[in-house]
Amino acid sequence: MPAILTVTLNPTVDFATSAPQVEPGPKLRCTEPEIDPGGGGINVSRAIQLLGGQSTAMVAIGGTTGAQLLELLAVEGVATVAIQGPGETRQSVSVTDESTGAQYRFVMPGPQWKKKDVARALAAIDRAAGDGAYVVLSGSQPPGVAKDFPAILSNHVAGKHARLIVDTSGPALFHLVEKPHQALFVLRMDGEEAEELAGRALPSRRDTADFAETLVKKRVAEIVIVARGADGSVLSTADGSWHTVSPPVKVVSAVGAGDSFVGAFTLALSRGQAPGDCLRWGVAAAAAAVTTEATRLFTRKDVEAMYQRCVLTTL
Repeated sequence: MPAILTVTLNPTVDFATSAPQVEPGPKLRCTEPEIDPGGGGINVSRAIQLLGGQSTAMVAIGGTTGAQLLELLAVEGVATVAIQGPGETRQSVSVTDESTGAQYRFVMPGPQWKKKDVARALAAIDRAAGDGAYVVLSGSQPPGVAKDFPAILSNHVAGKHARLIVDTSGPALFHLVEKPHQALFVLRMDGEEAEELAGRALPSRRDTADFAETLVKKRVAEIVIVARGADGSVLSTADGSWHTVSPPVKVVSAVGAGDSFVGAFTLALSRGQAPGDCLRWGVAAAAAAVTTEATRLFTRKDVEAMYQRCVLTTL
C-alpha cells in the first residue's frame, strides 16, 4: 500500500471554547478550552489515523507553540517529521455562542516565510516522500510563500513517481488551474472557488461536473473534486463524473470537515478503492466531522455508518 505524507507549512494550535453569549464590550467568561493540533495536513493525518490508517505528518514548527504542537501530536500518536519554520507557530481560536449555537473562528496568519525557508521545506519533502507515495498538501500557505508553491511541489514529487493531492484556495488555486501538471493527481476546491474560477454560477450538480471535466481535459489534475456544501461533492475523471451526498446532519462545528474529507479520501485511494468509493468515504467523513464539537474530528464508527448511507450517482 502506498505511503501517505501530509505537508503542513502553516500549522496551528487550536483553542476551542464557548461563552453564554458573544457580544462586544463585557468580558466573556468562557469554558475551559479544548486544545488540539491543527492545520490542513495535520488534520488530514489525524483523520487517517482515526480511520485505522497510517501517514506521516511533515510539520513546519517554531518557538514554544511549535513545541506544544509536537507534544499534542505525540499524545495522539500521529507520526511526525518536524522541520524548522520561521518565527513562532501560530494559534487559532474558535468561540461558540451558547445562546445561538453560532461559532466564531479567529485564525492568525502565521509567521513570514523567506525563500530559504521554502527551499528547506522542499528539500525535506524530497527526502521524506518515498517512491509512489501520496503527498497531501492541504491548508493555507504561510505569508511569504509564493502562489506557485503547489506547482513547484508537483514538479518535485514527479521525480519520485509520487502523486500529489492538493486542497488549497486563493492565488495558489488560481495558479494551479492555469496549465497541466505532471504529478497533480487530485485537486479539491469548494463550490464558491469553482464558480469564481469558472466565471459563472454552477447551480446544478451537472454544471459543477461540466466545470470539473474541463479541468481534467486540460490535464490540470487527473481527479478534480468540487465540494457543494450540504449538497455533497462532485468528482470528475477522464472516465466520467459522480456525485454523492450524506443524509442531513446537524452542524455543530465546521472545523476540520474539509480535512476529514481529504484524509478519508486519500486513505481509500491508498487502499486501491475506486474513485467513486473514495468519494463516498470523503463525504461520509466530512459529514461526521461537522456533528462533533470544537476541533474534534469524528469517530470511525460514525464514518463507517455514514458511508453506508452515502449513495453514489453517475452524472
